[in-house]
Amino acid sequence: MQSILNKLLGIGLTIIIAIPAWFIGEAFPIIGGPVLGILFGMVLAFGKRSVVFDEGIKYTAKKLLQYSIILLGFDMNLYNIFKVGGQTLALMVFTLTITFGTAFVAGKLLKLDPKTNILIGVGTAICGGSAIAATAPVIRADAEEVARSISTIFLFNVIAAFLFPLLGHILGMSEHTFGLWAGTAINDTSSVVAAGYAFSNEAGSLAVIVKLTRTLMIVPITLVLAIYTSRNSPKHHGNDKSNESYIMGKIFPWFVIGFVAASIVNTFIPMPQGMGASIAQLGKFIIIMAMAAIGLNTNVIKLVKSGTKPILLGSICWLALSLASFSII
Repeated sequence: MQSILNKLLGIGLTIIIAIPAWFIGEAFPIIGGPVLGILFGMVLAFGKRSVVFDEGIKYTAKKLLQYSIILLGFDMNLYNIFKVGGQTLALMVFTLTITFGTAFVAGKLLKLDPKTNILIGVGTAICGGSAIAATAPVIRADAEEVARSISTIFLFNVIAAFLFPLLGHILGMSEHTFGLWAGTAINDTSSVVAAGYAFSNEAGSLAVIVKLTRTLMIVPITLVLAIYTSRNSPKHHGNDKSNESYIMGKIFPWFVIGFVAASIVNTFIPMPQGMGASIAQLGKFIIIMAMAAIGLNTNVIKLVKSGTKPILLGSICWLALSLASFSII
């Protein structure tokens, strides 16, 4: 009961932050509620708060964000999802290749340790912290390498949430173009959602579909890394299935299945008029809650102090991904 209470306290705090962010974002759509949610959370993170809020804040930042993406599916057409996913597959392969190649070369030049190099490359190319968390046990990265990589990626997630919508408007991008760019060039799902919906609802919906297609790349990439690590491990005896079992059980982004299931309901099952849009609207509010939670857990000073080499590698990879994606689109 105490755990449930603590969780509710943290969730309640994010709701309190999300409400003004929602209304101000509606009044100033060029900024958007999700970006304001992150900003308000980051400002409040400088103050002291009781640890009783932490469990709910973490739950909102991770689980509720995933549930909110499922809710967005109730306002999307299944045929459109598969159409967009199929059309962007070649773009995904190209941008992944560019990013991994850049990470490999730049990491060598910077003389960064190989595991941190892989983690930053995977985090930039696929889906930020989720990809790092999935890859870390496969390549047997230690806690310091994981923390360093996640801090680096998260720094650029925060920057992207603010910078991309501004650049999109300055460059005169259409909603379709910006949705494609945000979905392929921003690291983490949370920042893709924040930037996409800050630009427009149509751009946000497209960016989510593109990003979820990109997120599925976790599975083949991590399988390849697992096989490589297993074969190069001194403990490999040819029958060790620990990596494979970990991958199949842990890394698959199950919320993508929920998103597709929700779109199936919206496409084939008659619902009262406006119900799907209302459910998706609730999802968008929960997204702002998740952004607030992420902001509350962001220590900007600590992120900057995480190390110059990882940050430099992250910036190089992110720039290569953004420019490659932009040039192809």
